[in-house]
Amino acid sequence: MITGDSSIPELNPPSRLLLGPGPANINSRVLRAMTAPLLGYLDPDFVRIMDDVAVGLRQVFGTKSFTLPVSGTGSAGMEAGLANLLEPGDTVIVVDAGYFGDRMVEMAERLGATVVRIPVEWGKVVEIGEVRKAFQAQKKVKLLTCVHAETSTGVLQSLTELSRLAKEYGALFMADTVTSLGANKIGFDELGIDFAFSGTQKCIGAPPGLSPCAVSTAALQVISTRKTKPYSWYLDIGLLRKYWEGGERVYHHTAPMSMVYALREALRMVQEEGLEKRWQRHTRNGKALRAGLQALGLKLLVPEAYCLYQLTSVLIPQGIDDLKFRQALLREYNIEAGAGLGKFRSQIWRLGLMGENSTPANVLLLLSALEKLLPQNGYELAPGAGVAAASKVLAQT
Repeated sequence: MITGDSSIPELNPPSRLLLGPGPANINSRVLRAMTAPLLGYLDPDFVRIMDDVAVGLRQVFGTKSFTLPVSGTGSAGMEAGLANLLEPGDTVIVVDAGYFGDRMVEMAERLGATVVRIPVEWGKVVEIGEVRKAFQAQKKVKLLTCVHAETSTGVLQSLTELSRLAKEYGALFMADTVTSLGANKIGFDELGIDFAFSGTQKCIGAPPGLSPCAVSTAALQVISTRKTKPYSWYLDIGLLRKYWEGGERVYHHTAPMSMVYALREALRMVQEEGLEKRWQRHTRNGKALRAGLQALGLKLLVPEAYCLYQLTSVLIPQGIDDLKFRQALLREYNIEAGAGLGKFRSQIWRLGLMGENSTPANVLLLLSALEKLLPQNGYELAPGAGVAAASKVLAQT
């Protein structure tokens, strides 16, 4: 029985500057697209919108193969890839270099696959020789998986050698591109990736709720010739393909129309900017932020040789309370910064410059806020050094 005042007040969430690991702030054009009238899930006008989204996704993934946005966040895309490519007893090698590598292991084990985990020190990249040893130790490997951009650490893992090694041993290759799609080149066809999944809420520039996926011809063949049905009906790529591709669409589930509208508009904005210019923008602003942080004497977790420019992990200086500092940043400057996950909990801050938020103005604003807050928490620095170092990088590029 409901007692007391059960009325729900008017929704009025605060407007934050989201400079953490995602979601990022959304352009007003994308938000407006979400207010467009709803259509039926097989309305011919909605089908045309679906086709537009598929075209845009092929461009950002770099593929001519099948693409679709799975209804759900990036974890739904991860589970869709594993559930469709693996059957009970199949062997999968998982490069586990962070929090989301751990998640892949967990999902694959729940599917009844034989999981060969290659542990990598958090903040480092995998040694290709270790992956080769794992292949050589197995009679038959069905799938090799890795996280391209590990959100928990800020590491960008090269996909080239991993994909080549998978092909050498007759395995499929799957990549988590949740934090890289839209900010880094994926090269799906060029590298021979078989399944890649992402999320809409980071560098693509839409709200969370869809997981863009690309599926190779080889992966589609494996899916169509499975001995058993995928354990998940909702994430069955074979069924979803009949809805998202072809002349006669077959209803699968009611698509989240407003989210599809948002993704379409975000992809249109990516096209207008140009993919290479978008990659360069994320790199330029990330380099400026790194330079500013280092000028303040802060230590970065990941070397520049394999860092993510859209997500920078900063070691928290000794003596500073993680939660209190981030709360002060939020309260006094309206800026959200990300906390560490897993073994890096209370050890790092994760600072994101993704999509709409990857701007010189946000770089300088964040550094200015840090220059004010850090001394208040007992950390000595040269006033203005961070902003000056970042400004120099921005001026040069």
